[in-house]
Amino acid sequence: MKAFYAEEQKRHDPKAFLSSGAQQPNPEKPERVERLLAGAKAAGLTIERPRNHGLGPIAAVHTPEYLDFLEHIFGRWQRIEGASAEVIPNIHPITRTGSYPASAVGQAGYHMADTACPISGETWQSALWSAWSAVEAAEAVMAGAPSAYALCRPPGHHAFVDVAGGFCFINNSAVAAQTLRKQAARVAILDVDLHHGNGTQGIFYERPDVLTVSLHADPVRFYPFFWGHADERGEGPGLGYNLNLPLPRKSGDSVFLEALATAFQRIRAFSPDALVVALGLDAFEGDPFGGLSVTTPGFSLIGEAIAGFGLPTVIVQEGGYLCEELGDNLTAFLTGFGGGKKR
Repeated sequence: MKAFYAEEQKRHDPKAFLSSGAQQPNPEKPERVERLLAGAKAAGLTIERPRNHGLGPIAAVHTPEYLDFLEHIFGRWQRIEGASAEVIPNIHPITRTGSYPASAVGQAGYHMADTACPISGETWQSALWSAWSAVEAAEAVMAGAPSAYALCRPPGHHAFVDVAGGFCFINNSAVAAQTLRKQAARVAILDVDLHHGNGTQGIFYERPDVLTVSLHADPVRFYPFFWGHADERGEGPGLGYNLNLPLPRKSGDSVFLEALATAFQRIRAFSPDALVVALGLDAFEGDPFGGLSVTTPGFSLIGEAIAGFGLPTVIVQEGGYLCEELGDNLTAFLTGFGGGKKR
């Protein structure tokens, strides 16, 4: 299996975020890349640099207004006297039915859901190359590869059509799925991150051509709080094309695998032509966020189970934060997914 990654993805280096009202070091650090690269190589993957695919594949899932904001907001922010070194919102609209502000401060609040996605001078390029890694992996699968891995950093599944959040700017899993739609009539996205893929759900919530399924810690007391509940099924033409499987905190391998079997039942009923796996490794028992308790061998079992579909598959990296086992967890998943076969 090939893996796709560009060095520009390391340049985004957020310094802090607010957690329960307190400033904390931002856990979405460039060092994650080194751990994940080591894990991919240990699983026998070859690392290739993606091409510059332009804005087309990204604009297929994000609004031009939002992409213009991401590209230019840092420069505008720096012209504000006394502004912070990174773009961090301090005001948010309570609805999205009001007018669109002209000010950088107002637009930051409009397009950024929380304080966990600060924008620096390097963020735009890092986010672009992260998305292009997902595009390259999708194109490799479209060209006949059984599977491909996109080492996407920064991650993407909390990014909506026009909103960043939760360390995410461009929704890489959505970009991969939309790219696959060029050939595949139906694409399923299976999100196994610790946190609900609220942005991915939002992008496809009214569409019947992309099924979104997410396993995650129950959001009733966990990020992203407002999305990820079991009664969210889609709307309009997309009603019945979204499945959320919230899990009790500290759920381990057996509970996760049982929920995965339920997810598989829905995916089989959808009969997709291709699959995107939004791979979060933060469900690990030792991850700093501590929401679930999947073990390293458990990730191998998850990978093996997903490989059983035999579908053309794009694996897109989402969460998974700095701990000693981060690279080992990726190796376990990829090795399990390979199942001893060249995929």
